[in-house]
Amino acid sequence: MKNGVLLVVLTMIVSLCMAQPTGFKTVANLENFKKQYATEAAKIQSISSDFTQEKTLIALTEKINSKGKFHFKRNNKVRIEYTKPFSYLMVMNGEKIKVKDSEKESTIQLSSNKLFKQINNIMMDCVQGTIMDSKDFTTKVFENGDSYLLEMTPTSKALKSFFTTVTLTIEKRDFSAKSIVMNESTGDKTVITFENKKLNESISDALFNI
Repeated sequence: MKNGVLLVVLTMIVSLCMAQPTGFKTVANLENFKKQYATEAAKIQSISSDFTQEKTLIALTEKINSKGKFHFKRNNKVRIEYTKPFSYLMVMNGEKIKVKDSEKESTIQLSSNKLFKQINNIMMDCVQGTIMDSKDFTTKVFENGDSYLLEMTPTSKALKSFFTTVTLTIEKRDFSAKSIVMNESTGDKTVITFENKKLNESISDALFNI
């Protein structure tokens, strides 16, 4: 269960190698980018989006595809709901996380679980534009005409056991997440793409009830 929730969290909110990604160049002024990222991300009060997930397992030749809905609302409210081909729900609200599948529902207190608290902080850093200051990753930043690419390498022992790199691509026009690529230590890979994003529209607090 811990592994599954970890992957779901980092999936939202979260390059294949350490070399410069194809089609991107290194950001010349990193300090300016950090300031702009934090400033623009602070303007995002809510996000509603569809997402698609493509999972590549090293043990299988076929890819596993799934779809769902993502909702974010300040402060510290997140809802991630897989709808196809299975049902899986995770809600984060303040210091609590609720996880629900077809068989059971459970609630986790962040204050009593160091790993989940760390994950929650990472997610908020990504959404709020402060991930560059995180001690959990070393980050390289690249850009092309319409996107920034943040290549994050875990530094904490807990995250290293799951991931080799996590790559977040954000759109220049509004600094919202475009896609996430997670390369796992097992050799598996997860690609998440966000679609039909709606920013700063009203979202009911009922979606985040725990």
